[in-house]
Amino acid sequence: MIEQDRIEIFKIAALCRTFEEKVFELINQKVFQFPIYLSAGQEFIPATMAHFLRGKNPLIFAQHRAHSTYLSFGGNSEQLVLELLGKKTGCSGGMGGSASIQSKEINMFGHDGLMGTQIPIAVGAAFSSRKLTIAITGDAAAEEDYVMAAIAWAGTHRLPIIFVVEDNNLSILTEKKVRRNWEMAPFARSVNVRAEDIEDSPDEIARCLNNLDNLPCLLNIRTERLFWHAGAGIDDYPKTDRYQIEKTILGSIADEIHMNAKKRVGQLWQKQLEIR
Repeated sequence: MIEQDRIEIFKIAALCRTFEEKVFELINQKVFQFPIYLSAGQEFIPATMAHFLRGKNPLIFAQHRAHSTYLSFGGNSEQLVLELLGKKTGCSGGMGGSASIQSKEINMFGHDGLMGTQIPIAVGAAFSSRKLTIAITGDAAAEEDYVMAAIAWAGTHRLPIIFVVEDNNLSILTEKKVRRNWEMAPFARSVNVRAEDIEDSPDEIARCLNNLDNLPCLLNIRTERLFWHAGAGIDDYPKTDRYQIEKTILGSIADEIHMNAKKRVGQLWQKQLEIR
């Protein structure tokens, strides 16, 4: 990957990381009235996808832990703040909260709250529109029977869809090895869907996006969440923080990008909290 691509991806990721760190701080201050699902630690997945799919205007279906997806693909950050504050001017009218954010402007569809249902809905959207579609799920929701059936159906009908499994190895606090003895990539291949099992490295994600003529595909992306399933707390779990890895690779320019993003996010929240 050329350095400029890495820098642009880091800019997106820095916005996502500093946004979530600020939200984490506000959770501890009891600012919010409902559960908050933070995507910190997983931001390089949507940041890399948004960078390399820019101009393609995909349909986007996600579930909870989707703040970074919304921000990466160009969602209005002020409207996300307003949504988390329960305001009618929020991206989901103040009714979706953290778990169901949406934006007509970026073709991101809100989630109905039932675990994994965004996957069959995304498959239906890809089938009817024939537009490039991104369907994002976690490693736990991927285990639902209708998720697996929908992936198989997409393989049968050769739909233009990218399934992304953000595999942080945890369903709330239960590891995959306790829940199942199989993996998503081999399953997808068994139902005629091209599949990769990769780390959340921008280089690996970019490589997998090079072949958009061969869809559907499934990317099981191993990543690590920084904070609890919901609310404020840090997982007692081994971590490889992709953000810190990329920050080290880029050096001083990453420090500058991070500080600028932190300042921007701080001003955004301060403005809305003052007029709340």
